[in-house]
Amino acid sequence: MPSNQNVQGGKAFGLLKAQQRERLEEVNKEFMEDQKYRDEEDLAEKLDSFKNKYAEFDLNDQGEIDMMGLKRMMEKLGVPKTHLEMKKMISEVTGGSSDTINYRDFVKMMLGKRSAVLKLVMMFEDKANSDTCKPEGPPPKRDIASLP
Repeated sequence: MPSNQNVQGGKAFGLLKAQQRERLEEVNKEFMEDQKYRDEEDLAEKLDSFKNKYAEFDLNDQGEIDMMGLKRMMEKLGVPKTHLEMKKMISEVTGGSSDTINYRDFVKMMLGKRSAVLKLVMMFEDKANSDTCKPEGPPPKRDIASLP
């Protein structure tokens, strides 16, 4: 078995994920060729990062993020949401046309000007995960006097 296969679900799962990544790639190409986004800075890198983030949470095999996928995504990002909040988030991204988020909607949201809740959470998470703001070494010692 090739080492890049996901052992957890065996070959079929690995194949499915590979097909999904291909589909996401195709959508990314559309965005790369779309005149509307030609002024977007670092578009290729952004699309790549969106693809990885999306693939991580695309838990129904249709290539879309459903309510459970979104729930896990929010929990993993440390911002659990209620069922109602998640419904709102999905409808905010899809314009109410679907109860799952497809990749195209996801990318439009991430590149769009509107601040969808999901987009804010994702951007916050990116900032939190970038190494620039993490100080090296142990946290600074705090004495009682410095507490608010």
